[in-house]
Amino acid sequence: VTKHLILIRHGQYDETDKNDEKRILTALGRHQAEMTGKRLARMIAGVNEKFGPCNVTKIRVSNLTRAKETADIIARQLPPSIKNDSNDIVLVDGIERMDPDPNLNEGRPAHTIPGGKASSSIIEKMDECHPNAERAFENYFHRADPPPQQNNNDEELIASTTITTTIDSNKEQSQQHEFEIIVGHANIIRYFFCRALQLPPEAWLRLCIFNCSLTYLTIRPTGTVSARMLGDIGHLGYENSTFSMHHGFNW
Repeated sequence: VTKHLILIRHGQYDETDKNDEKRILTALGRHQAEMTGKRLARMIAGVNEKFGPCNVTKIRVSNLTRAKETADIIARQLPPSIKNDSNDIVLVDGIERMDPDPNLNEGRPAHTIPGGKASSSIIEKMDECHPNAERAFENYFHRADPPPQQNNNDEELIASTTITTTIDSNKEQSQQHEFEIIVGHANIIRYFFCRALQLPPEAWLRLCIFNCSLTYLTIRPTGTVSARMLGDIGHLGYENSTFSMHHGFNW
């Protein structure tokens, strides 16, 4: 089973208040999240009988308001089940919403190189965040569990497969791949990207990912990790592209 991890940075949010409950998405941030959900829905549906639909099993999210709000908007765009052209249900398990994970919260996950002398406050923030970020990485970035073995001697099961050939063939295809969506934050996603590709984690700040961008990694059964996307914002358009409160690219 190949594991697919789609990492999404939250939408633009109000940064004027230090109280997390008041750091909610802006109108543009909500629009970004909605467009991101629609793009994910198209990705999940697949492109044809051979490539799709995708077996998305879980949505994970940090415990901060802006990420949870983004995840809620995205989830409303995703169908609980998907049907093919013959009206056969090919994804029947739906997508499980996991409890918010504080280990995914934003922070300073590692020191940065190159960089000047780190202040005591930066060292303190890194010491606080790094164990959480590393714990989240170990929890989510690993090879998928193998699918359960079927009992080929079960005559009733064999008989039933003759009736549901289309559904079973599509399910067999989807079971070869397992997708998870993680809605989180720029620093943590950049850290995960470096760690997953065995790059120096101190390089995380050299990467730049915009609000509601997609970073997409695959983990093969062999343990090989590949990056399919890094900070992809093709679904947003230039007019909706932001990095925090910065609009566009001329900053």
